[in-house]
Amino acid sequence: MSTLSRQPHSVPPVPGHGRPARSSGSGPGAEGTLDLLLIGDDPSDVFLVERMLAESGLDARLAVARDLDGARGRLTRRTQCIIVDLSAPDIDRIEALRDVIALSGSTAVVVLTALDDDDLGVRAVATGAADYLVKQEVDGPLLARAIRYAIERKRAEDTERRLVEARILGRENARLERGLLPVPLIDDPRLRHHTRYRPGRRRALLGGDFYDTVQTEDGTVHLMIGDVCGHGPDEAALGVQLRMAWRTLVLAGHTGERLLGTLDTVLGHERRSDEIFTTLCMVTIAPDRRTARLYLAGHPAPLLFGTGPDGVPGAAALPDDALGPALGLIPGAEWPGTDIELGAAWTLMLYTDGLIEGRVGRGPERLGTDGLVRLARGAHRRGAAGRALIDALVAEVEELNGDALTDDLAVLLLSHDVTRA
Repeated sequence: MSTLSRQPHSVPPVPGHGRPARSSGSGPGAEGTLDLLLIGDDPSDVFLVERMLAESGLDARLAVARDLDGARGRLTRRTQCIIVDLSAPDIDRIEALRDVIALSGSTAVVVLTALDDDDLGVRAVATGAADYLVKQEVDGPLLARAIRYAIERKRAEDTERRLVEARILGRENARLERGLLPVPLIDDPRLRHHTRYRPGRRRALLGGDFYDTVQTEDGTVHLMIGDVCGHGPDEAALGVQLRMAWRTLVLAGHTGERLLGTLDTVLGHERRSDEIFTTLCMVTIAPDRRTARLYLAGHPAPLLFGTGPDGVPGAAALPDDALGPALGLIPGAEWPGTDIELGAAWTLMLYTDGLIEGRVGRGPERLGTDGLVRLARGAHRRGAAGRALIDALVAEVEELNGDALTDDLAVLLLSHDVTRA
């Protein structure tokens, strides 16, 4: 089979050429018709391959190309195996095989040749051929089995390659997403900072919720938590952009309504649709740590934990009387602030609505802010604090919901401990 001959030849019609050999439905071809491509310009060799395929009962459809240029035109996405000879004179056989391998892509390649050369066979397989068959030693069943095995090995190799690529991509995405989660900028030993973050998307590390904590040079501590509507990667990316913009603005000296107005402008430029909006809660804590100013843009009010005059630990939601609209909804909106008395020792918990939208039992009732306050009071009275307090609340919310929460979830807990210096 003068497969890669550089001389142009026409391949005359071969009796029976192009007619697939059909199996009875239970043999090798039961999985469906195989599409094969034979590279060869010798009609007798074409006839030989067709006869062996017919004898094997393999359900196959054979296309023929006389050389590599012709193979480029006959190779399709359906082609599962290329059969090629390396016995043409005056060619570099391994180089010719490399050309076929380069052309094959995800298609298996089997060498069927008259050259009984063990060394050439080893080099051919090392180059990428699935098998090296000598025509004088091959019959129909052996050829069919070699073709099927070659196809399955190629599928397995492609599957393994895709899995490796997916693992590499997954690790890179995980590192990227972890890097996008903020590291708090706090330089006050009296403050303890804890967070909990869980996206609603399966196998994701980043969702549309975002948060940050920054202490500026004058000692003021700025807290923020927000929620981009939606749960996909676009919303996650937008949340990261807004968080980074917020941190930059805070470090540049912006705060309050001016900061929120600028964030609203950033959102308008960066969102992919005018329907995208973002809720946000921002708290600015004074350097003496006894007072704060609260800004709400369509977001649930934080919880304040402390000890009452009677010495009993308690928790309450901060007032939301000055609640403003979510960012991205009303051009020129205003977000008035509310002054908050914190006291000496306190804990503030900012959270996204994923924590309060779970169901209570099997009915339609949602937990809501009032339900969360009740759970928070109980956990606080039992002595839960810091990360244990967050974990206890999330566990109770999920228990009431009857299952894991499906929405994005973010919780930021900041505690002021006057006994620490």
